[in-house]
Amino acid sequence: MANDSHAESYLCQTSTTNVVLPIIYTIMSITGLPGNAISLWVFIRKIAVKTSTHIYLINLGISNLLFCLTMPLQAIYYSLGTKWHQHGTMCRTAINGLTPVIHINICIGMIILSWVALSRFTSLIQHSHADRPSWWLKVLPGAFLCRNRQVKLAYALCLVTWAIVTIAVISFVVLYSIREARSVEDSDEVCYSVAVEVGGEGSHVFALVAVSLFFVFFLLVLCAYMAVIRHIWRSRRSAVISDSQRVYARVFRNIVVIMVVLVVCLLPHHIYKAIFVHIVNEQSWSASPPKDTCHPLSMYVEVKSILLCLATLRCSTDPIMYFLLDKMFRNHVLSLLRLLASANDSQSSKSNVGQLSQATSGCL
Repeated sequence: MANDSHAESYLCQTSTTNVVLPIIYTIMSITGLPGNAISLWVFIRKIAVKTSTHIYLINLGISNLLFCLTMPLQAIYYSLGTKWHQHGTMCRTAINGLTPVIHINICIGMIILSWVALSRFTSLIQHSHADRPSWWLKVLPGAFLCRNRQVKLAYALCLVTWAIVTIAVISFVVLYSIREARSVEDSDEVCYSVAVEVGGEGSHVFALVAVSLFFVFFLLVLCAYMAVIRHIWRSRRSAVISDSQRVYARVFRNIVVIMVVLVVCLLPHHIYKAIFVHIVNEQSWSASPPKDTCHPLSMYVEVKSILLCLATLRCSTDPIMYFLLDKMFRNHVLSLLRLLASANDSQSSKSNVGQLSQATSGCL
């Protein structure tokens, strides 16, 4: 947390924070809610025989849908955060309601995408036409390598992931509410403040743990990506190429899509989170600013908010990723779009016929 010398200073907002971010979160909510709802409907109701990938994507869709429901509150927080009192009902709701949902969604998304990449990779190395088997077959657990057991493993991994992440995040929120929030109980700060956006020692420890966890899973996906490239290169030297090349191309595309999502959306957020904690802890606030001036951390907090928005953008764009990752999902969505298009065409044709009959009767 900031030094006491800055107790009278406040976090300044620019139009990016109180105008642009609320608009983006509102648009993300409007597009993400129907997109993830349709995705879950297709995965749960339309796909009868589910693979491990379907199980992972269903859980990812549930996490995204929950976060999309809270995005309007996130938009209101950035828009009106300087008008709420820090210990008011709206501020406490935003902090204790939004914070766990945001962190749970980011962690769940990161971990489940890693499981998807690993699952796709195992499907590749088991259908190998390389000159010798991949050493990954000896490293990976048998449940990953058995198609019938992969679905059960997917259920178990998702359940364990939800349980561990939820317990860890809620414990952090309770710790913040009991220890860090009470330390500023007597202050008259607004909701969008240093105490909320910067936090204290407990918040920083949790942030560094989350960053470390992200890079563990990021390296896992990166290793799978590099192993796929190496495996495809080895397999191309084999005489049997025809059908397997399509499998290789599909698995490679899937892992590339996941890598792009992690690098573009989540990597900047986690890198800057570690830098932000370092800046807060190492920066020397020797000179006390005048009363009622902008806090020196205002710009850093705003960058943090922008990169957090980029990290959560994945929630609205994940249905596009599902479209690229899963052929069955793509076919069902395309058939649904064709049904909607034909329904619109039939309604428009009926409307045109009705207008024509009215015009004809009028002439008679």
